[in-house]
Amino acid sequence: MIVCVCHRVSDREIARHARAGLGFDDIQLELGVATQCGRCEGCARDVVAQCNASHPVAAIQLATSITESRAWNSSQPLAVA
Repeated sequence: MIVCVCHRVSDREIARHARAGLGFDDIQLELGVATQCGRCEGCARDVVAQCNASHPVAAIQLATSITESRAWNSSQPLAVA
């Protein structure tokens, strides 16, 4: 599933980087996640947290976590500065 629409980054890409030992800041730098509109940051952080939580079934738990994420369900328009 695409987490970051602006940079077309999937949950699988984020999870792969997190399992390789990268933290959110490193993943953000590497993939560009949450560097444009920022709406995906909460969801991306949830993916990283799931992978870092030492759960062998992180991929299964991930789907539920993402769809329940505040970022996923956000229907508020972004404020334009």
